[in-house]
Amino acid sequence: MLVADFSRVLAGPLATVTLADLGARVIKVERPGRGDDTRSWGPPFSATGATYFESVNRNKESLCLDLTDEADLAVARALALKADVLVENFKPGGMDRLGLGYESLKAENPGLVYASITGFGSAGGADLLGYDFMVQALGGLMSVTGDETGPMKVGVALVDVLTAKDTTIGVLAALNARAASGLGARLEVNLLSSLQGALANQAQAYLGAGVVPGRMGNRHPSIVPYQLLACADGPLAVACGNDGQFAKLARVLGDEGLATDPRFSTNSARVHNREELVRLLEARLAEAPALSWQDLLTDAGVPAGQVATIAEGIELAESLGLEPTIEVQDASGATVGRQIRHPVSWTPPLAPRTSAPPALGEHSDTIRDWLTGSKGFAGAQR
Repeated sequence: MLVADFSRVLAGPLATVTLADLGARVIKVERPGRGDDTRSWGPPFSATGATYFESVNRNKESLCLDLTDEADLAVARALALKADVLVENFKPGGMDRLGLGYESLKAENPGLVYASITGFGSAGGADLLGYDFMVQALGGLMSVTGDETGPMKVGVALVDVLTAKDTTIGVLAALNARAASGLGARLEVNLLSSLQGALANQAQAYLGAGVVPGRMGNRHPSIVPYQLLACADGPLAVACGNDGQFAKLARVLGDEGLATDPRFSTNSARVHNREELVRLLEARLAEAPALSWQDLLTDAGVPAGQVATIAEGIELAESLGLEPTIEVQDASGATVGRQIRHPVSWTPPLAPRTSAPPALGEHSDTIRDWLTGSKGFAGAQR
């Protein structure tokens, strides 16, 4: 499967790197001399480039094209007409003005699955710039993230990540439908809709009960205790999802009466009496360090854990045999770094692809020769 990747920054490139990880051939179209914006987004930089760019561009080929140049634009169109999938995140109408819009391509490539990613859709929000941070603010996520000191963004560009996953799901569904009909499809994905689709219970609290959720820090609006609790040396995440787990928590803390106290015996009661319960729990937890409680509670079947760094999280995954990373190689086969692997494990195994992110324009000559027909090409073709 051939994917023409006309996207940049995060949402589009994350969608296309997922397709690449799953076996697609992805050709990334970049601006000459500059490339994807994220090639310069740093520090941090690895030995081979900006880690931001590298995180979502492995297993791709880089083709530099100046889309204001007629000859390069013809190469871009030739690529689009060969592609099974095209992903773009130009401002609405941008690809149409270049002659690369879906309507312009589908007559010659009726099986094309064409995915357009925008910030706020192609209608009333067409002129709004779609940056993750802005969508977190305008879409409501920031209003439920943070504490009484003020709203906070999530620590990763989560809306871009969600949009990438929605795009990938849509592309795969369209390819599945194409297997029966032979026809492609036009997909429109936008950051605001992807965010709202992920607000889940928080959005439904408003739609179903008229409750507008607010910021609660690390507390959960509907489950108690499901938050950070202070121990002798720092916080511990405790997540009691049902009354049985709460009873086990009470037993480990040496106060089984908490589980039968009418103020705390049901989750609803615990939500209503949250502050008093947290005070009692933290009085007990203050008697020992967080790691000691983590071990005791985990052994008892209560979800509990210290707040880890990203490094510690990766180490945990490794200790559990989850093999969270892969080594990537350059064109000579030399290992040039590690990356987080595609998170799905397959039986039978799907051979991991381990090509390092491309240098800017690394494959331009070879791809141009293939698309213009001046030389044969060993890669996959439609």
